[in-house]
Amino acid sequence: MSGERDIIVGSIVDLSGVVRAKAVPAARAEAFESVGMGASPSWNVFCVDDQTAFTPTFSVTGDLRMRVDRSRLREIAEGVRWAPGTFHTQDGAVAAVCTRSALERQVERMRDRGLEALVGHEVEFVLDEAVPRERWSAYGLGSLLESRGFVADLLEAADRAGLEVAQVHAEYGPDQYEVSLAPRPPVEAADDLVLARILISQTARLHGLTASFSPVPAAGGSSNGAHQHLSFSRAGVPLISGGAEVHGLTDDGAAAIAGVLARLPEVLAVLSGSVLSTLRLRPGMWAGAYGCWGLENREAAVRLCAVTQGTPEATVEVKCIDPSANPYLATAVLLAAAIDGIETRAVLPPEVTVDPQLLAEAEREAAGVRLLAGQTGARLEAFARSPFAAATLGAEIVEALVAVRSREDDTYGAVDPATVTTRLRYAWTC
Repeated sequence: MSGERDIIVGSIVDLSGVVRAKAVPAARAEAFESVGMGASPSWNVFCVDDQTAFTPTFSVTGDLRMRVDRSRLREIAEGVRWAPGTFHTQDGAVAAVCTRSALERQVERMRDRGLEALVGHEVEFVLDEAVPRERWSAYGLGSLLESRGFVADLLEAADRAGLEVAQVHAEYGPDQYEVSLAPRPPVEAADDLVLARILISQTARLHGLTASFSPVPAAGGSSNGAHQHLSFSRAGVPLISGGAEVHGLTDDGAAAIAGVLARLPEVLAVLSGSVLSTLRLRPGMWAGAYGCWGLENREAAVRLCAVTQGTPEATVEVKCIDPSANPYLATAVLLAAAIDGIETRAVLPPEVTVDPQLLAEAEREAAGVRLLAGQTGARLEAFARSPFAAATLGAEIVEALVAVRSREDDTYGAVDPATVTTRLRYAWTC
């Protein structure tokens, strides 16, 4: 039972990957859902540093309404409940720039074709002023236990909020952790990722810490990924296992992976669009810098996790995603690419069974293995020219994303890594 002083918080994720929010008294929850609260169209061109990148479509004039999905209300603190929001026009229509609705459209496309998907998100972050670096051990028990109070409180907060955490562990880098979320339908999964970042940020503050979800929190240090595990099925029958293709893939499963691989260069600005993404998306970083796939290959952009005794459900892990990505858009372009792959009967390229770096350049060229890494401008140009991106996301989202990321590149692209990583270290902290 909510009290008179309870607060309802609604949020959206903007085109720079930052969570932006409004709040109302609990008594106004119904209005927040049915009518919405006003928000300037400029919200869609806020940059990672809170500057604006105005375009012909997005300026200081006009108005949008943020509506919350009350079916997704979750307790995030005593007296505070959160729900994801969607953008609508003043006449009640879904706004073309609404990123959550862009994902819903792809889910509907899958449903029309008898397809279903589940998505499991990984949340990587660094805790400042946590375990002293000289005592850190990658994936170490001691590293995890040193922060057991934070971990216990985070899991308790997740339980209260109805967020299912699959696992937690100390990551490779000093003071770095990973929280893996249980697989959910795509929209709910993206909502859960936002909720997880809120709870992690808040729990860290209660412990006198600050969580950084930056793709590269410190120059020369470990990077944070935002990998997505996807599985596909038709009428309850998995497409990533039980088939006659390599590693148990079905024909449709192989085509879905082929579709994702084919579209990665066009949508990398969605998956890894920040200037800091350029520092992360490099060989040797386990960031999926090469556009290839392989069974349990952590340097490939697409890692297949096939069914084994230790892996009861097969998934496709897309590794070239980082926390600067809008999770709704990231999933939307991956689903759309998978659908296109299935419909065009895309042919899966040969598997890469080794670290792609170990292949000679001629071998990579012969196998069609491309290095996805590159400067921000090149990723944006490929995205802006992509008919696939325009058809999947719509002209307004493409316009806003290119404007936001271009301004970020203009401002920080030539800045030395130490300065820019410090400046943007907490840009994605909730």
